[in-house]
Amino acid sequence: MDLGEGLRKAIAKLRGATIIDLKTIREFNKELQRAMISSDVDVSLVASFTKRIEEAATKEKLPEGVTAKDYITNMVYEELVKLMGRGYEPEIIPKRVLLVGMYGSGKTTTSAKLAKFYQDRGLSVGLICCDVSRPAAYEQLETLAKQVNVQFFGIKSEKNAGSIVKEGLKAMKDRKVIICDSSGRSAFDDNLVRELKQITGEFKPEEKFLVINADTGQVAGKQAREFNDAIGINGVIVTKMDGSGKGGGALSAVSAANARVTFIGTGEKMNALELYNSEKFVGRLLGIPDIESLVKNVNEAIQEAKIKPEDMNAEKLNFDTFYTQLKAMQKMGPMKNMLGMLGMADVPKNVVDEGENKLGRYKAIIGSMTLSERQEDKLLKEHGRIVRIAKGSGTSEKDVRMLISDFNKMKKMYEMFKNDRNVKKNLSKFMNMG
Repeated sequence: MDLGEGLRKAIAKLRGATIIDLKTIREFNKELQRAMISSDVDVSLVASFTKRIEEAATKEKLPEGVTAKDYITNMVYEELVKLMGRGYEPEIIPKRVLLVGMYGSGKTTTSAKLAKFYQDRGLSVGLICCDVSRPAAYEQLETLAKQVNVQFFGIKSEKNAGSIVKEGLKAMKDRKVIICDSSGRSAFDDNLVRELKQITGEFKPEEKFLVINADTGQVAGKQAREFNDAIGINGVIVTKMDGSGKGGGALSAVSAANARVTFIGTGEKMNALELYNSEKFVGRLLGIPDIESLVKNVNEAIQEAKIKPEDMNAEKLNFDTFYTQLKAMQKMGPMKNMLGMLGMADVPKNVVDEGENKLGRYKAIIGSMTLSERQEDKLLKEHGRIVRIAKGSGTSEKDVRMLISDFNKMKKMYEMFKNDRNVKKNLSKFMNMG
């Protein structure tokens, strides 16, 4: 059970109680404690957190018109926001950014994601590889730089990180944002500190971000303090936050160390880097829909897939327009993340996995159709077409028939919604939020 699931179960149990007395609140707090401690949130933080909830719930006077259940639920939300730290809003200006961290933190991938973040906001970006200890770091960052279409610089045989920075700055003098990916270590040691100080002296970064894996848990606070004492960090990027409840321990530990979380990595794709917003994060933990982020993801996916707006709002739904929409959905990242934004984080894993597998199969099946079949689905009734499509897509005839059945159901709903003026008006507003 992750942190989000544990918190949602505790709140559901509280809301189902017939009376809210001291015993009920203490039982509720025990549920919260179990969920938070099992998700690696520091015990002392959990104790003070639940103590504040008990004191407020039993001693404070309820606001007029607010039920005890709503008051306590809101209190949990507000206290979690405090525990997870404040949000971050970067200045979109020319700058130099240094990324530091341990092995396995996702630092190199984050460098490229951050490059894309600033490039998408109109700034030219360059990536410098200063990881002189990991053999594959040069090739990895070079490949990722090409993927996000930003300038790359590195000196493959050079072991002096300061020399690489010096030459890199000359090569990238026309770049507005320069991001330097430094070496990691399996443990924080004097050699790492010396190297980072050398890089900092040459690079003179305006921002220094520590990259931490969400699975690090309470150790995140210790790492934040160590790196801050060594070179002074401006913030922390927490990676591999792929689930609604992952990383609660790391986020709370970073906040307790008086460091600021700046970004969170939510998947493998290059656009899976979000500005950290504790209100949104806690909202997802508690199952509150985050429609604003969902719309933003939809719009970014449409742009990345190079889909024309008219293809997403076609008057006629056929396999061709459906294929376009499937491509956009796959660009949005893991289905679990999308469901979390809709406040549906508790959909069983096997259902989510089957849904993702089905999307992949459907995309392959439609990709195996001819253009005329995509545009006129009635052609699929002709003898031999289903057999040919199944063979071409590496699926079964049963899979093809299942797609046709699901598509026909969607088509009926689509026609119904299309002819409903109120639905059309509301959908138009929703799609224009971004």
